Amino acid sequence: MRILALDSSGLVASAAVLEEEQTIAEYTVNYKKTHSQTLLPMVDEIARMIELDLKTLDAIAVAAGPGSFTGLRIGSATAKGLGLALDIPLVHIPTLEGLAYNMYGVSELVCPLMDARRKQVYTGIYSFKGGFSTVVEQCAIPVEELADRLNELGQAVVLLGDGVPVYRETLEERLTVPHTYAPAHMNRQRAASVGALGIAYYRQGRTETAAGHAPDYLRVSQAERERAQREKKE
Repeated sequence: MRILALDSSGLVASAAVLEEEQTIAEYTVNYKKTHSQTLLPMVDEIARMIELDLKTLDAIAVAAGPGSFTGLRIGSATAKGLGLALDIPLVHIPTLEGLAYNMYGVSELVCPLMDARRKQVYTGIYSFKGGFSTVVEQCAIPVEELADRLNELGQAVVLLGDGVPVYRETLEERLTVPHTYAPAHMNRQRAASVGALGIAYYRQGRTETAAGHAPDYLRVSQAERERAQREKKE
């Protein structure tokens, strides 16, 4: 099996091609460029470097949210366009699950955090005991509420994601459970993790058509909030 994986849900843009037992290529950029400038060129470069015939792909795994509204739309549009052109299914990977999968096999709980602005984080809590499982579904909550929930669970936890440097001081103040932070090569989105989880979900039959794919935003965009406020005033 061969799968293309895409993640443009956050600050990082990442693309990878995987087979069941290996990552063939991965291209990840965490730099000040829009994903519309980077994602497709990255896919093109990977295809050129490994002489990839896109027709040999079995599916496309895409980080489907939550995250940056613009980034999710770019990733979704790219995956949908390729899926429709190649007539292959998509594998819908919740962003926080893909990020947590970076830490595959650790004994601690895994808690990815993405900065959701407005003093909130996109987060979830996951475990690898007995296989990958969700302890708390991905959501958007204040970081203080997340810290309290982790304290209630009472287990050691590994924290990762772009929300960590933003809210680390608050986390240090409120967390009473043992906690560590993922190292630099594992603490941001990676398409290889999205792809590895995508292969597992594909084997479980968890696929969707390209036409039917839609991102999971979890909350409305700023533009939608502002429009609602204007309509309320009117």
